[in-house]
Amino acid sequence: MQEILNAIAQMPPWEIVASLFGVAYVIFAAKESLWAWFFGFFSTLIYTVLFWEGALVSSSLLNFYYMIMAGYGYYSWRKGVEEKSLQITQYTISTNVAIITVGLIMSIVIGYLSTTYVDAKMAYMDSSVMVFSIIATWMLTQKILENWLYWMVIDSVAIVLYWKSGYLATVGLFILYIVLGVYAYFTWRKALNAY
Repeated sequence: MQEILNAIAQMPPWEIVASLFGVAYVIFAAKESLWAWFFGFFSTLIYTVLFWEGALVSSSLLNFYYMIMAGYGYYSWRKGVEEKSLQITQYTISTNVAIITVGLIMSIVIGYLSTTYVDAKMAYMDSSVMVFSIIATWMLTQKILENWLYWMVIDSVAIVLYWKSGYLATVGLFILYIVLGVYAYFTWRKALNAY
């Protein structure tokens, strides 16, 4: 924990901004606010550059994807508000099992390709975070309740990845993401039960 606090004290200013915007993103997403997508866009823009410079190729590409999805998420949620058509829903267990199976296969393939053709660090872990984050982000844009459960697992794996890569301040952020993910899950579950 002391290492994380020391890393936070020595964080580059852009990592601080990206982290604060990331926290705002999750809080606003939990409240189903369109502001989530504004903060998400700028947080991921900064992280795209930071991770690219740190040779975490999959994480950098993932954050670039997040930037695109921030635009789509804003459009989807705004349209849902205007048409009163986008509400929190759930996937069946069989749908979640299928998603997890496909995600694991894709993670292995991308991890193998990253190890073989790109000088990527911790390729299998990095690719797993990337693949499941893509899936969970899509689920978030569609207001699927389980997205928050996926995020809790993804963020746990990301903590290990970023710890081993030296992004200790980002580890602190991802610990906070897990706490916020629990809050968001129960907030959305309550809203779903109120429909």
